[in-house]
This record gives sequence, structure tokens and C-alpha cells, in this order.
Amino acid sequence: MTKKIFKKKESKERKLTSADLQRLMLQIFKDNPKKQFNPKQLANKLGANNSKDALVHALGKLAEAGYIAPLGDFKYKLKQAPAQFLRKKTLTGVVDMTRSGTAYIECEGHENDVFVAAKNLGAAMHGDLVELSVWTPRGRSKPEGEVTKVLERATEVFVGTIWLRAKHAIVAPTNFQVPVDILVDLDDTKEAKDGDRVIVKVTQWHKRPNQWPKGVVTSVLGAEGSDLEMKVILINKGFQLDFDEEVIAESGAIPETITEAEIQQRRDFREVLTFTIDPEDAKDFDDALSYRVLENGNIEVGVHIADVSHYVKPKTALDKEAFKRSTSVYLVDRVLPMLPERLSNNLCSLRPHEEKLTFSAVFEFDQKDKVVNRWFGKTIIHSDRRFSYEQAQQGLETGEGDHAAELRILNRIAHVLRKDRFKNGAIDFDSEEVRFKLDKNGVPIEVYVKERKDAHMLIEDFMLLANKEVAIFINKKAENQAEIPFVYRIHDYPNDEKVKEFALFAKELGFKMNVNTPQEIAASFNRLAKEADKNEAIKLLMPIAIRTMAKAEYSTENIGHYGLAFDFYSHFTSPIRRYSDVLAHRILFENLGEQTVRYEKDKLQEQCRHISAMERKAMEAERESIKYKQVEFMQKHVGEEFDGFVSGIIERGIFIELADNKCEGMVGFDTMDEPFDVGEGRLRAKGMRSGRVIKMGDRVKVRVMETNLQKRQIEMVMV
Repeated sequence: MTKKIFKKKESKERKLTSADLQRLMLQIFKDNPKKQFNPKQLANKLGANNSKDALVHALGKLAEAGYIAPLGDFKYKLKQAPAQFLRKKTLTGVVDMTRSGTAYIECEGHENDVFVAAKNLGAAMHGDLVELSVWTPRGRSKPEGEVTKVLERATEVFVGTIWLRAKHAIVAPTNFQVPVDILVDLDDTKEAKDGDRVIVKVTQWHKRPNQWPKGVVTSVLGAEGSDLEMKVILINKGFQLDFDEEVIAESGAIPETITEAEIQQRRDFREVLTFTIDPEDAKDFDDALSYRVLENGNIEVGVHIADVSHYVKPKTALDKEAFKRSTSVYLVDRVLPMLPERLSNNLCSLRPHEEKLTFSAVFEFDQKDKVVNRWFGKTIIHSDRRFSYEQAQQGLETGEGDHAAELRILNRIAHVLRKDRFKNGAIDFDSEEVRFKLDKNGVPIEVYVKERKDAHMLIEDFMLLANKEVAIFINKKAENQAEIPFVYRIHDYPNDEKVKEFALFAKELGFKMNVNTPQEIAASFNRLAKEADKNEAIKLLMPIAIRTMAKAEYSTENIGHYGLAFDFYSHFTSPIRRYSDVLAHRILFENLGEQTVRYEKDKLQEQCRHISAMERKAMEAERESIKYKQVEFMQKHVGEEFDGFVSGIIERGIFIELADNKCEGMVGFDTMDEPFDVGEGRLRAKGMRSGRVIKMGDRVKVRVMETNLQKRQIEMVMV
């Protein structure tokens, strides 16, 4: 039975997503409840060409979920009779709460998100790691669940408005995903006044949804305004605004001078032409490139990365805080750094005309711009020039200015690297980025789309090369011996159902996709990206296309990176702002020589989960800050008319994305001169009297009627 199902769907021996592997493997075990299987036997039955690592990873997930039992020597057997699979089982996952109070929980080893009704959430809140009981109701295909235990709170600190009562105070959180108020004793209010914005720390959690947790006020925030709202976004995502005194003291005690003994242990690049290319307003320079022509005529390019692991030692307060944060957070008007400023903007930052300690990946390119040698190790550099992207781009275009000839050669090599990547099946995810010009008070005076040119992509291509080669090095080192646990950046194959649904959506707008294999999907997405440059309606599909993809994350289980078409990939190039890179530096350094050092894999995987979770929170915070600033910008344009495109349709109205600044607002059907019927798939709406059809991608003219900063909403009407 399994073979027939598989042949129908997977007739062209192809790689499967981790979720599909688990689903099809499980079906084999169910069809053969008394048999034992190893990865090779399963691969033969499936006809898949996934790597052994991917097969072992999928089997491990099924074992973790309690479906199969490991028997040793890579053999597995069904753990329980097939009939029992419809009964309740216990899983763990992270709560993703909706505005209605219900939640969806993404569980490892489970193909579909688990729906949890508000009454079954218990005391769980958005972002919490929970244990839940899961079942599939009779006659339905989607699982449901009930939270049985909160394993780890996403945050204990919240922002809210305080209301003083006779015997106690109540803090009402500003975040809709915190559905309960917090009780505070009057002695613990820090003299906050009625209606003040405060930060409250929960000291005693509630047991049931109808109970209130208890807490204490830790800070009374200033008056409402843009600066406060940015802080609120960060706090609500669980980020601490300031560093503890112990962390500041540790960073302050690090010596600034580089000793001669330290220099002697490193490869010296101080006499080699070296420069950085970064945004105009950047302060933390993670990476630099060096360039020189070798005696054999080949070109040597050094990718030099700030040696954060030299300064941030394991088990120190500095290291614990960096891991806790895991990432710097980039909002529209500020950066919340992972490391204290003395490290991020001073000691570690590769500033021009200063000697800096680096960890480098050095590549030798032959006359055909192919890598023929690579070297990894600790170095010391002296950056000769700090370029902004604009300055480097000018040098590329005109051939004039500092090091323009070298920049042009590096750009030529970058083009070759990029071409090879796309030839191998990489996907072009180059979506539009919104940028703001702010006045001295942080209020946006201009909104524009960032233009990506060769200077941006040049740096990106060399960083991708270094990240890939580091991961390959670790894997080659482990050949013919036990695995060396490492922090990989992985990206799974897309989910078949989501991609097919998107393909139907794209077809409605006149774009045909081929989605039979991962390779065809990648090619279709790249055709879509090219078409988007010429067609504004198709351009609206790009963010939706990206959402159909699996999320990239960190893991010790290497399944490759589908989007980049790399079998091995890591993050090595940004340790000032990513803790994953700090871990990669430590593991790589300890395995450079003859010795082999293995970190505890289970502990490393737990760190990967935390880092991935913090990365998602940082991205959510960035999106919220962009939305806030867009609404703040549009406050000055109430009553004005704009051209835009229909970017979404729901039961109560139409979303419009403005053509010039990408701000999005809504035209409610209640503002129009007739009721509308929204079609299936929400691709079009039809006037119930006139028969007028409005569809996704239509060009329209709208007037901005009202803005609401609190709700991050822009109300519009059709002109």
C-alpha cells in the first residue's frame, strides 16, 4: 500500500521534506507492525534519495514522538499497535496565540500544527513551551490538544497600564497575546500613578485562565510616544533593555591592548589590503575582506570575522547574557545589541586603522574564479578603509576612487559564486525591504524601498561562501569517525500542500508554477522573482511565496539548506550579533588541528532551539517596529490620495498597499456603496448589486481617512 501511495506522489526519485519522510516512514511501520527496519531498508522502500543523516534525523523524531522504538544498531520497530494511533499522545511545542484567544502549537515530530481552544490552554500564554495532550477527533483530519503543563515561560516581564484600587493595583498588559491582568500589591507599585505605563515582573503564576498572576512593578516608563512604543515592543518580545551590572563590569575589565604573545599565535594580515563594507550608520563591523594577488597569479580573498570568542569566554556572566539574548535586535530607530557596547562597537568591531583580532576563512581563487584552496584560523588584521555600501557601489560603477580595481575583481568573483548557486537550485528570496528617514526625534519623514545593488550582494556572496565552507570542513573532519556535533543553519523542503495551494493562488493572477519536485519549485520561485520586477501585481505574491517556505533554523541535525541549495551550511560570519556564530567559532577552533573535540550534542541542540526561538522574536519585533513607523508616517498624510494595489481580501474589507511607500491600510466594505461577496480563496470580491469585481493585484486610488497608532491601523476609502 505504501509503495503505491509513494509511486503516485514521488515517482521521480526525489528528496523529501523531514515532515514527509516521517509521515511515509510511519506508514511503512504501520503497514508492517511486527517488522524491524533500518534507514537503508526504509530508503529502498521509499525510493527517496535523502542523505543518511536526513533519514536518521526523521527516525529520531518519530522515536521522540513515541511512534517507534529504537532497537540498537540503527534498527527501529513500531512501538504500539496501529489502532492506538488515534488515541491521545503527549507532545511538546510552542504556543502561537491568536487574537481570539485560541492557539496553534507547532510540535516536533508532528506534521500539522495542533489546534488548542482557549478553554484548553490552562495558564499557557503566547511563546510558552508547553506539554500537551493531542488527539484527532473522529471524522476530522486535523489534530486538537489540551495543555497539561507549562514547561518554560517565554517571558516573565510585561508592559502594561496600571490601575490603582483600594487594596491592590491591576496591570493590564498592552500585548493582546497576554489574556490576563496582573495583580500587584500597593507596596510594589514603585509609586506609579493611575494610568501610567509600567514594567511588571510576574512572581507567582496563575494555575487556571480565570485566575490572575501576581507581580511587582520594576519600572515606571515615561509618557506615551514613539520612544516608549519601541521599548514596549522589545520588552513584550522578552528582551531586556539594559545589561546587568555584572555583565557591564566584566566587559569593562577586558584589556584593550593586544599582547605580542597573542599576535605570535595568529596569522598576520596587517600588511594585506583589507576593508569593510557596511551600512552608512553601522557601528558594529562584524566582517572585513582582504585582497591580494599571489605569486602564482591566483587571487587570495580573506573573509575576516570579529574574534568574539577570544573575549567572550564560556560560563562567564557575559557569555550567559549573550546566550540569553542570542541575537541583536534591529528596530527602525535603534539596535538592542547582544553584547555590551564596549564589545560590539569597540573591542570586537573591525574599525578602520585599528589592529583587530579576527577568525578568518581564507580562499585562493584560480584564473577561472574557482576556489582551489581554503584555510581557517585565528588572525590579526588592520583595516585600511571603511566603505559604506553607497561608496563601494560608486567605485564598482565608475572604476574610480579607493581600491576600485580590487572591488571590481571581487565583484566579478561574487558574480561567479552567485551564478553557481542558482545553477545548483538556489532560490532568489530578494524581497523588498522598507526603510525610513527619521527626523531628530525619531519621527519618520520619508518611507522608501531599499535598493539592493552589487555592493550589497558582493559582501553577501563571500559571507555565504565562508558559512558553507566552515560547515563542509567540520563534516570532512568527521569522515571515517564519529560525528562532530555542530551548529548548522538548516532549511527544510517546502510543504507540498502549502506550495500547491500557493500555485493555485498564483495561477489566478496569471502566473503558472511547476511544483512536482523541489527543483521545479525552486525554478518556479525564481521565475516569479524575475516576473515581479516587471509586474506590480505579481510582486505582491513574493511575501506570500516566502511564507509557504519552511522556516530556516539552527540544529545539530544537518538536513541541508534547501533555499541556498547547500548540502552543508552554518552561520560563522556575525558573532557580534548572533550567538550561533559564537558557538560555531568555538567548535571550529577546537577542531582545527589534529585533535577532535566533541561538544555534548543534546545540550548543543537545546541551545539551537533557544537561539532559533530568540531569532523569531527578534524578527517579530522588527516587523512590529516597521508597522508602527508606517502608521506614524501616515498620520501626517490623513486626507491625501495615493495609488496602491489590492494586497489582501478578508470578509470585512480589502487591504491596500500604497505604491510609493509600501504602507498598508484597509478599505472596509462598509465604506463602499454596495455589499461585496468574498470569493473562495479570498482572491476576489464581487459587488452584490453591480457585479463589479475587485481582485488581488488590482491598481486602485485611495484616500487615507484615519490612523490608529495603538492598533497599528490605517483606515482608507476608495476614490
